[in-house]
Amino acid sequence: MKEKFPAKPTTTGLDEEVAYTRELLTIIEAHPTLPHLPAIKEKINVVTEVMEDVKEEITYSSDPDARKGYKSSDSSFLGYKTHMAMSDERMITAATVTTGEKSDANYLQDLIKKSKENGMAFDTVIGDKAYSGKRHLIFSKENNLRLVAQLHPVISNGTRTEETTFQFNKDAGMSVCPAGHLATRKGMKHRHSTTQNPQLKYFFDVKQCKVCPLREGCYREGAKTKSYSITIKSTEHVEQEAFQETKEFKELAASRYKIEAKNAALKNRHGYEKAITLGLFGMKMQGAATIFVVNMKRMIKLINEKEIKKR
Repeated sequence: MKEKFPAKPTTTGLDEEVAYTRELLTIIEAHPTLPHLPAIKEKINVVTEVMEDVKEEITYSSDPDARKGYKSSDSSFLGYKTHMAMSDERMITAATVTTGEKSDANYLQDLIKKSKENGMAFDTVIGDKAYSGKRHLIFSKENNLRLVAQLHPVISNGTRTEETTFQFNKDAGMSVCPAGHLATRKGMKHRHSTTQNPQLKYFFDVKQCKVCPLREGCYREGAKTKSYSITIKSTEHVEQEAFQETKEFKELAASRYKIEAKNAALKNRHGYEKAITLGLFGMKMQGAATIFVVNMKRMIKLINEKEIKKR
């Protein structure tokens, strides 16, 4: 195969090395048998991963402030986030631009405060699951706000399947594992953070766990203890769970599409899908200018609609 391989780079430049490696991979992968040999297949995978890392590193180095964020578990982006608040009339009332890895949940209270400083008066805030954390529920209650944000399924339903659920025996006052073993003792575990709910922890006889036919995936070999914890819902979570089942909650939540439509307009019609400069400061300037234009357009449209109604 040596005769078919490309000439090795004569310089130490990264671009030349990347181009050479890409051409080398193309030639090897085009061969009818080489890519299927285990030893070579493993090396191809390693080199391919390295090429992806290099590509990502080049992108990072071109914009030192850009960070990786996630749209879903299998969809990522490199860049920035704009956390926004919007009125029911689709006017953007507050915005905070951050690097891409920042969590949405950290900016709800800041957006509410900014909106009020900008002259907004409201008693209801609508958002997605990211805003249903305990600290936001407490903040909303303290500020006489209705928070229309559905609780995360982990809080509402737990994460275990029916087959692996530990049941509570009310007579014994203890938890029972899927194999039918009763916990030997229990204790309350309080978290350090005031925003985290306490946990009720049940402890099982590890001698039974070691020989249990259902131990795979439940008992870790060599562990000296086996416990099962249940996070206790706070008063705020219980109240929110009841609120989200009401007709009022569902009707209010139905209008959340407006913010998604505004995001789409910003990206697709006003060039906000891509940063036009490097750095967080440049992204903030781009965000301020874009939001100003979008708000002005919306304001003009609302004024025109109002004038038409008068006629």
